[in-house]
Amino acid sequence: MSENEIVDDKAHIRDRLDFSKAEWITSTDDPDEPGVEIAFVDGYVGMRNGADPDGPVLVFTPAEWDAFVAGAKDGEFDEP
Repeated sequence: MSENEIVDDKAHIRDRLDFSKAEWITSTDDPDEPGVEIAFVDGYVGMRNGADPDGPVLVFTPAEWDAFVAGAKDGEFDEP
């Protein structure tokens, strides 16, 4: 495996997760301004673009999700 190769370590579970009936939680209170949406399914967290609900879903393990939320709270993703 090369240094820059991206490996999808959730490929084995991705096809078994059914997000079609998931209860999606939006990041905004304004229904006219879709934001990021998340859903919890079978021990995983899905994230999608609310403006494109039929688009791809990013899948996170609970540990990955916890790290993401902690980083967001700590400002790791804030613009300089």
